[in-house]
Amino acid sequence: TVSGSCNTLMTDGDFKVATFKGPGTFCVSCAGNPLGSNTVSYLVVAGGGGGGANVAGGGGAGGFREGKTPCTPYTASPLVAPAGLPVSVQGYPITVGGGGAGDTQPPAPGGGGCNGANSIFSSITATGGGGGGSDNCSGKPGGSGGGRLRCSVGTGNTPPVSPPQGNPGGCGSASGNHFAGGGGGATAAGTAGAPPATGGPGGAGATTNINGSPNSFAGGGGGSATVNTGQTGTGGNGGLGGGGAASFQGPTTPPARNGGAGFNPGGNGSTGSSQTGG
Repeated sequence: TVSGSCNTLMTDGDFKVATFKGPGTFCVSCAGNPLGSNTVSYLVVAGGGGGGANVAGGGGAGGFREGKTPCTPYTASPLVAPAGLPVSVQGYPITVGGGGAGDTQPPAPGGGGCNGANSIFSSITATGGGGGGSDNCSGKPGGSGGGRLRCSVGTGNTPPVSPPQGNPGGCGSASGNHFAGGGGGATAAGTAGAPPATGGPGGAGATTNINGSPNSFAGGGGGSATVNTGQTGTGGNGGLGGGGAASFQGPTTPPARNGGAGFNPGGNGSTGSSQTGG
């Protein structure tokens, strides 16, 4: 059984799938017998990092950790560990990490986006994503790292686990037009910003069928851009798996674009002079 609001238990063939979108308890009432198994497959994804401001790097995706028992027939992600997790008859508290807040001081550069919070199931901890950097501060490390305008980006897979839970953010340039890098994702680093003024896309997340259908998780946020008068620019897209898109500042500022699909897509950068990351 499962407890907690919005948390569900469904049957998929010979298997049961518990999904937690908020805190709760996973209650095991009967463990394996000589003909069965006492291990479970799992997917644990942490909260993503918030985007920075003032030509800002995108926030890094929350750490992505998956393990699969040999008998479970679903198609796992490329990051899957080769074994599930043993369980016994007891309750397992579930922690679901929320996303980090974006930089709160646009258009003046603040301290960058905040890191996301960890998600925890038993001995498995996915680390919150690193906040996106701003003009005067680096991208932060985390499950995946935050991107930045310059090249001091946040590292991913911090702390290190195997398989790795994420990737670093991308960098950008503050020469002429400004363009920042995207945050790292589960399967790819954040992309660097590109001249003349294109913010870097967030790194791609990972796709798994653990809940019975393909879903993508842990995409990085896009990096923002700003351009000189008479030129155009583009904010970076969010990475596949819920990363938010960035905005850009120019003569006219279009609406920010949506990130990739996921259970809880990230927020987009706001329009206007703040040029926020996803």
